[in-house]
Amino acid sequence: MKNSSMLTKVLIWVMILVLLSAVGLFIYLKLMNTDKSNTPSIDEVLEESVDVPQITTNLASDDYIRISFKIQTDSKKAKTELEKRDFQVKNIIIQELSEKKPDDLKGKQGQVNLETELKNKINELMQDGKIEKVYVTESLLQ
Repeated sequence: MKNSSMLTKVLIWVMILVLLSAVGLFIYLKLMNTDKSNTPSIDEVLEESVDVPQITTNLASDDYIRISFKIQTDSKKAKTELEKRDFQVKNIIIQELSEKKPDDLKGKQGQVNLETELKNKINELMQDGKIEKVYVTESLLQ
């Protein structure tokens, strides 16, 4: 009698461990799939991006810059809004660049800083989404 009672208890514990392992594995796999699906494909990035054509403007010095951008939004709705706001975006870019000196824009860190500043300024305008990333696609500093 004791053996069958003990065997029943062992089987129950084994079943509980198997069940908990299965639930843990399911949750882990679900989280791994979620992480992968949050990263947009390159086609999705292109569908939700807007090109800002080449802009030539003066810097805070006697120098000038010729520059263009690709701006990635978080949705098609945001892309549509950004396209409508193109004149405001160009205005922000020109204003930000007019405060810069050539040394502010040189090197990788200079471009990263400009991209971040533009992203933050343009996001202040946005109502139907947000800017995910600003990319410098062409730059000539003279």
